[in-house]
Amino acid sequence: ETYPVSSAQKRMYVLQQLEDGGTGYNMPAVLELEGKLDLTRMEAVFKKLIKRHESLRTSFTTDSDGEPVQRIHDEVPFTFHTSVLAGQTEQEAAAAFIQPFDLSQAPLFRAGIVKVSDGRHLLLVDMHHIISDGVSVNTLIREFGELYANQELPALHIQYKDYAVWQEAFKKGDTYKTQEEYWLKQLEGELPVLDLPADYARPPVRSFAGDQVSFTLDQELTAGLHKLARENGSTLYMVLLAAYTALL
Repeated sequence: ETYPVSSAQKRMYVLQQLEDGGTGYNMPAVLELEGKLDLTRMEAVFKKLIKRHESLRTSFTTDSDGEPVQRIHDEVPFTFHTSVLAGQTEQEAAAAFIQPFDLSQAPLFRAGIVKVSDGRHLLLVDMHHIISDGVSVNTLIREFGELYANQELPALHIQYKDYAVWQEAFKKGDTYKTQEEYWLKQLEGELPVLDLPADYARPPVRSFAGDQVSFTLDQELTAGLHKLARENGSTLYMVLLAAYTALL
């Protein structure tokens, strides 16, 4: 009836409860489509993807012990939203599409089309991070294109719940216990506390409201950062995050 959740899903489930229905873990995307569009076929493709991937038919709740679990439904209600751009900008239409998800109600996924003109549409997609990530989004985009082109896809023999079950079993083994003991040793004693001066008092519940600062690094500095990443077997993101952490 239910399956365990992965560690990543458990973390997001708890944080979503703290955020009280916010959109911090939404994964929205806007795709610009040009040319003739078959809306009936497009809606049918989304329904095929939902039938194909259990994660698009999964909801989350807690069991009798208060532990998060996932429930996979045979069928879920899905409405393909269609509208015409009128009285608002494309950015406003996309922003209005992003709404909080109720993790107890599947699907944690929505899609819609905004008609800009006869030959131009915006495809809006939004899903919760608890059922998807960057890798799986690329898979969905590829399969969407293949299904829209009337291609047949091979059946899936492994779903995400299988990974969650495997991970649960791994956490009961000796290898996991060894890793746990290592990190408990590494993190024992007094831990450093980051105490930065802030403009406002920290609220009791974390807010995702913020701002951004954009800048461009020159070619020489960028090349040096890539070299540093290669020498340490890491990604550029890891190098930049390390620099930011050192700054803090």
